[in-house]
Amino acid sequence: MSAADVLLSVVIGLGSGFLSGQFGIGGAMVTTPAIRLLLGSPELIAVGTPLPIIIPTAIAGSIAYARRGLVDLRAGITIGLAGSIASVLGAWLTRFVGGSFVLVVTAAVICYMAADMALLAFRRAPETEEPGIVPAVPRGVTRKTPLGYVVLGMTTGLYSGFLGLGGGFIVVPALIRWFGFDAKRAIGTSLVVVSVLAVPGSITHYLLGHVDPWIAAWMALGVVPGALLGARVTSLASERGVKVAFATLLLVVGVVLATAELGVFG
Repeated sequence: MSAADVLLSVVIGLGSGFLSGQFGIGGAMVTTPAIRLLLGSPELIAVGTPLPIIIPTAIAGSIAYARRGLVDLRAGITIGLAGSIASVLGAWLTRFVGGSFVLVVTAAVICYMAADMALLAFRRAPETEEPGIVPAVPRGVTRKTPLGYVVLGMTTGLYSGFLGLGGGFIVVPALIRWFGFDAKRAIGTSLVVVSVLAVPGSITHYLLGHVDPWIAAWMALGVVPGALLGARVTSLASERGVKVAFATLLLVVGVVLATAELGVFG
C-alpha cells in the first residue's frame, strides 16, 4: 500500500468508527463502499475485509453505551449467538455468486431499511404515548421474547456473513419496530450483537481469502476513537433526530453503492 492509501485507510476507519458508535451499524456500510471505490480493491475483498474491523469498533461502542445504561445485554448476546452459525453459512454462500451481485444486493437491502426507518421516524405516536419515544409494535408481537431474538439473530447472521456487514442495519430497525426499543437503546444493543456476529464471519471470510490484512490493520487504528465519539454524539441527540439521521445514512450509502456497481454514471 502507498502512503496515501495508508492515510486514507486510517481516515476511513475513523469515519466508520464514528458512524458505528453513532448508529450501531458496525461501520461496514461505510468501509465496504470505501474499500471498493476509494482503495480500488476487488468486490469480495470489499465484502470480507470490513468484518474484522468491526470487532474493536463494536466493542468500544457497546461499552460506551453500556456506561450510559443504553444496552440490553441479554438481548444482544442472545441475538448475536443465534446469528453466529448463520453468519458462517452466509459467508460460505458468497463463493457461489459474483462479488458485484453481492454488492448490489447489499445496496438494495440498505435502501429498504432506510425507507422503513424513515417511516418509524415520522410515525405519529398515539396521544397516550410520549411523542417520538415509544416505537411501533404491531398487535400480537411480544416486545421481549427469546424466540423472537433467536429468529432475528439467525436472519441477521445470514445477511451479515453474506453481505459482509455487521448486521446493525437490520438489528436496529427490528428492535425498534418489533421489540419496542427506543432508538438509542436499540443502537447500544445492536453493537453487542455486531461484536459477537463479526467473529465467525471474519474467520470464514479470511479462510476464503476475502480479507486484506493490511487494509484491516490500518483502518483499525481509527475505529475505536471514532466509535467513542459517535456514541457520545448520539447520547446527546433527540430520539427522532437519531432515526432521521440513521435513515439518511442508509439511503445515501445504498444509492451510492448501487449506482457505482451498476455503472449508472460509468
